[in-house]
Amino acid sequence: MDEFNTTKPGLRVLVIGTSGSGKSTFAEKLAGEAGIAHLELDLINWRPGWYNRSAEEPEAFLADVDQATSQRDWVLAGNYSVTRPVVLPRVTHLVWMDLPLWLVMSQVIPRSIRRAAAKDRDVFEGCREDWPRLIRADHPIRWALTTHYSRRHKYVAAAEQITAQGGQVLRCTTRHEIDQTRQSLVALTRARSAA
Repeated sequence: MDEFNTTKPGLRVLVIGTSGSGKSTFAEKLAGEAGIAHLELDLINWRPGWYNRSAEEPEAFLADVDQATSQRDWVLAGNYSVTRPVVLPRVTHLVWMDLPLWLVMSQVIPRSIRRAAAKDRDVFEGCREDWPRLIRADHPIRWALTTHYSRRHKYVAAAEQITAQGGQVLRCTTRHEIDQTRQSLVALTRARSAA
């Protein structure tokens, strides 16, 4: 792991990776431990009945993303390509959850089964997982399986942009690297707060 860029004010972390790679879990833990805002693109996007704002009302969706990421410090989890022109110029650190496919599948399958079994619990407000949904082409299980390798070029392009603008890219290929990255970012936040 490289040293973090300490010349930019604020800490604005974008967490990317395939479905089931642990983006949301990482972002929530980092935000809690660092004491900064936790933003979730899925929460900004999904409305009851799995209404997809990024597809149906992209301007309103982007306006909400723009507003959410206009604050000084945040951790944002999500891969919505449409948000990149708004989000990437603001990012100080990109965390790429680049876990092997077998590990991603060992996380996304049990998560999906738990969600489908919990009939009284929404994934997002008004959005419930159910058994028939598990076999859809856009379900996270199938999405992770079919796009794990093919989407890598998009992650590389995002990493190159962050590097070019002076940001830091942290690529995590193991759970140990994920933990180290989170701890380093928390330490960086505390050091900046104390300065």
